[in-house]
Amino acid sequence: MIQITRAADLAMVGANGGGWVAPEGTAGPIALGVPAAPWAGLGAISDDGLKYGIDEDSKEFTPWGVTSAFRTQVTKSVRTFGVTMWETKSPVVKSLMFRIPAADLAPGPDGVAKFAETASPSPDRRSFYFIVADGDSLEGFYVPSGEVTDRSDVQYKGEDMVGYEVKITAYPDAANNTVYHQFTAKAPVVPKDLPTTKS
Repeated sequence: MIQITRAADLAMVGANGGGWVAPEGTAGPIALGVPAAPWAGLGAISDDGLKYGIDEDSKEFTPWGVTSAFRTQVTKSVRTFGVTMWETKSPVVKSLMFRIPAADLAPGPDGVAKFAETASPSPDRRSFYFIVADGDSLEGFYVPSGEVTDRSDVQYKGEDMVGYEVKITAYPDAANNTVYHQFTAKAPVVPKDLPTTKS
């Protein structure tokens, strides 16, 4: 009978997490955890959590007289991150959603902040950092150059939380990398009731 080792401590549930934004090119955190300034937190994220998107296209090359491809070439490889930000009154979140510098969203003497949406937006690239946590199991994603490339409609109604749902596209940096990964690594624990392989 086949006995399969299954290690629950190597599985992960996206139970908690957070996101941060900084000026483009800001160095990523060395250690997994909450980054220091100039990183600014996105605050509360909806219970949909973080979506890490992989969008790839490829082309197969099949020789004449053969029915199976003997080479596949990747022609598109894009990484995206999707979140819904709930702290919509935060200057950091407003800045990201509407491509406005956070400093321009300071309130006036009357306590009211004002801004206008341009009909001709300019590129708004920034650095991003996300952490997913499952107890002491952590996974981090550092995007040195990214941009909000898709914004969903904003719904205002009495029974729902207002949220800014955005998709962030990661661009290549000087090293041609789009996303840098970090995670807490653990060795699998083999249950004692399973036989070990004899040499």
